[in-house]
Parts: sequence; C-alpha cells; structure tokens
Amino acid sequence: MKLKTFAAALAATTIAGSAFAADLPSRKVAPIMAPVPVFTWTGFYVGVNIGYGFGGSNTITGSDVYLGNYPATVPGLNAAFNGNGGSKLNGILGGGQIGYNWQMGSLVAGIETDIQGAGLKSSNALGPIPGNPALGFIPFFTAGSGSQKVDWFGTLRGRLGFTVTPTLLAYVTGGLAYGNVKNSLTYMAVFPTVAGAIFTGTGATSSTRLGWTVGAGAEYAISNNWSLKGEYLYTDLGNSAVSTMTAFGPPIPVQPLFVPTVSRRTSFHTVRAGLNYRFGGAAGPVVAKY
Repeated sequence: MKLKTFAAALAATTIAGSAFAADLPSRKVAPIMAPVPVFTWTGFYVGVNIGYGFGGSNTITGSDVYLGNYPATVPGLNAAFNGNGGSKLNGILGGGQIGYNWQMGSLVAGIETDIQGAGLKSSNALGPIPGNPALGFIPFFTAGSGSQKVDWFGTLRGRLGFTVTPTLLAYVTGGLAYGNVKNSLTYMAVFPTVAGAIFTGTGATSSTRLGWTVGAGAEYAISNNWSLKGEYLYTDLGNSAVSTMTAFGPPIPVQPLFVPTVSRRTSFHTVRAGLNYRFGGAAGPVVAKY
C-alpha cells in the first residue's frame, strides 16, 4: 500500500514539474549575424579598353643639304625648312591592361601597364622652298610631303587616387611610354625651265621610341569584381627623323644632289573607356565560432 502511494506521489511531482518548465521563457541562443563585407580596391585586375587618339604636334622641321652637282661641283648649301600644314595624329586605338591596387583608408595607390593597337596617322606638306641662284645652275624649287604613323604603343604607369565613395575612385596617373613610330618622306626638286626635269627621292623609317605619359581618370565598381573606367592620357614619344637623297632626272647642264632630312615630334592625346575584372572582390568577414 505504501509503495502504491509513493509511486502516485512521484508521478504527480513529475507532471507538475513539466508544466512549470513549459511556463518558463525560452533560452535558445540567438543566431550570429555575419557583417556585410566591406568593399576594397586592393588586389590584381585585368581589363580591356577602346578609345581615340588625336592632336599633339604637327610641325615638321628639316634641313636640305646640297651635296654638289654632277658633273660640275659648286659650294654646298644647307637650307632649313618647316612644314605645319596637313593633319595631326588621329585614329582609333584599343588594347588591354593589367595592374594592382593597394587601398589604405580613402587613399588608393597602384601600378598599371597596358598595350594598345593603334591607327594614328598624320600627313604634312613641305615647302615649296626656292633654290638659291648663287649655286650657279638653272633656277629650281623643292617641295614634298611627310607622313607619320603610330602602329602600337604602351605605358607603364603609377596611379594615385582617392575614393569619392567606397565604389567610385578618382585618380591621377603617369610614367613611361613606348611605341612604334613610322615616318615617311617624299621630296621633289623641280626645274621649271627644263621640261620634265623633276628630281625625286623617298625615304621611310620605323623605330620603337621611348617617352612619357601623364593623365587622370575615374573608375566605378559595378560589383565586387567588375568596374568601369574612363581615362585621359597625354603621351610624348619624342622626336624621330627620316631622310632621303634625290635621284637623277633627265640630263640638264648640272644635276644637283640633295639629302633632305625631316624631324617630327610624336605627341598625342588619348581618351578611352575600359572594363576591368578584379580578382578576389571584397574580402569576406571573419566570424568567430564558440
């Protein structure tokens, strides 16, 4: 009898305890919420661009060296001439870039190199330059034309900028420039008193030139990995020259030999738009586990 009484009391206590526990507030642990990743410009990137080149210098300077006559010889002559008519360098360009950025607060420093295929072309007229009658032969004048082309060029530049907003970067840039410059020259010595007496010469050069570039731009991140940029650069590849020698024309009392040389500065402006892919994107947060 006592055993039955004890069992009944234990069952009643258990039921009462369960009911009391059901009335207590829940003690579940709240889930840990990961913070939103902070956007950063730090990291490697690669991209493509397309743009247009224009302007710069279109002035040609040159000298016309008189070597003498055949069969007679007379004192030599060095004549200077200029040419600034015609077009400046202009044309479409496009290529790719690769670089790395370091972000330190709102300051972003980086380095970038790019290579561009280009169709920059220009042409200029030379002369006419009157011949010197003191040379003692038939009156004449010289004229001609020069052209220049940039097939490709590249740069290696530093970049320094600041974040206008976390995803908008404004920067200045500058550094080394290099490129292939082609020059051509067509030259004529015309003797108007002798029918058909035109002496001509042509020359061409192609060389890789070194120079400098400076500019500015802005880049906007459209996602953690992709960004759009617009950029302006002024590029100067220095001076390059081309020369030729006149070939003999029809027989005349004296046949002058000339070696004309022209020099031209290769400089131009470029504006371009680009698309970059940045490796890594925004760094994820570190969440402690307990």
